[in-house]
Amino acid sequence: MSVIHIGGFRRLCGRIPVQGSKNGVLPLMAASVLSEETTVLTNVPAIQDVFCMMGILDFMGSSCLLENGELTISPRDMGRTDLPACRVKQMRSSVILLGALLGRFGQASTCYPGGCSIGKRPVDYHICALRQLGAEIEEEGGCIRAKAVRLSGTEIRLPYPSVGATENVLLASVLAEGTTVIRGAAREPEIEELCLFLRTMGAGIEGEGTDRITVRGRKRLHGCRYRTVGDRIVAGTYLIAAMAGRGDVELTGVKPAHLESVFHMLRKAGAAVSPGEDRIRIRMEGRPRPLWAETGPYPGFPTDLQSPLMALLCCGEGESRIRETVFEGRYGTALELGRLGADISVAGEEAVIRGIPILPGGTAAARDLRGGAALVTAGLQSEGETIITDCFHIERGYEDICRDLRLAGADIRWLERKAKEKKE
Repeated sequence: MSVIHIGGFRRLCGRIPVQGSKNGVLPLMAASVLSEETTVLTNVPAIQDVFCMMGILDFMGSSCLLENGELTISPRDMGRTDLPACRVKQMRSSVILLGALLGRFGQASTCYPGGCSIGKRPVDYHICALRQLGAEIEEEGGCIRAKAVRLSGTEIRLPYPSVGATENVLLASVLAEGTTVIRGAAREPEIEELCLFLRTMGAGIEGEGTDRITVRGRKRLHGCRYRTVGDRIVAGTYLIAAMAGRGDVELTGVKPAHLESVFHMLRKAGAAVSPGEDRIRIRMEGRPRPLWAETGPYPGFPTDLQSPLMALLCCGEGESRIRETVFEGRYGTALELGRLGADISVAGEEAVIRGIPILPGGTAAARDLRGGAALVTAGLQSEGETIITDCFHIERGYEDICRDLRLAGADIRWLERKAKEKKE
């Protein structure tokens, strides 16, 4: 059991360093198996999803060591291509190992991945794209088995800019024969990061950041040393938390260019946002102005920040509306916010939030990673105490959300915390 206690509203002021990106580093870890040589990743967050991916790689024979934010991965002795079901069911991102293992070994097997309960998130796009590259894939009894004598480059059109499917195609095609063109590719910064990393390993890639990426297959890749980017979703969460605390907070170690749609929304709600080269200052006075917001693929407003934004608007000056277009299960957090005194109604893709001056507080459960962060945001703008249970979800993506927010003066602490996995 992991439990967070928040003592109530306090004005937040201070400086918070932003951890390395969860959604950025996991694909890099998968990509590391494409070479037999050692890879070193720096600025790696000590979060549960990273430990889970390390466990998967260890199971398959790749040595992993994380010390002081530096992760060393040595995949030379990898001998297995079957992913351990117990780990795969804990984390959605494990599915991107399919492409990497097909690229290096020509085979892979896994069960359907788990993760947060925020929607269906089918892997159909992944499987269809890998088949176009020449993989033979069987789905039976909740298992996926893939093999390929030789992957061959081709043109792939993704019907939706799926981040995971784009990553899988990239990982499978960098060692394929010939040229692969991905049309309808995801444009998220994490895709750019993966392309930059693969290019550092020797891959032939161009077009990242657009919806058309070209990959020219290579015979082999090599290991490298690479620093992961700051986590834009953690940064967005802390920007919203600063608004909840009517604060003056500076975030460091993040790329402001990755958060333009977030800045736009927060400014509309009344915040003063001042980005620098690798830092962001946000100032907020009074209650948030009402908003109409819609999530969408990058560069739209990120679905991962929908729940924290909803929590902020619970104390807005009027009625706000949010339309969720990516993951239909995100609105499960609305029920938990209601337990803390929020006035929210949900119909289909749309949530209506009727703001009140301050929340009373109470007890609620984190249903998923970003929903847990939303409950923290709600607790920061409550007059009473807030208890959040099932915070192991939060630990999947935030290294220590209590430690970070205390740097800005929040009254927040762990009552209980799930022990982190150790990698010796």
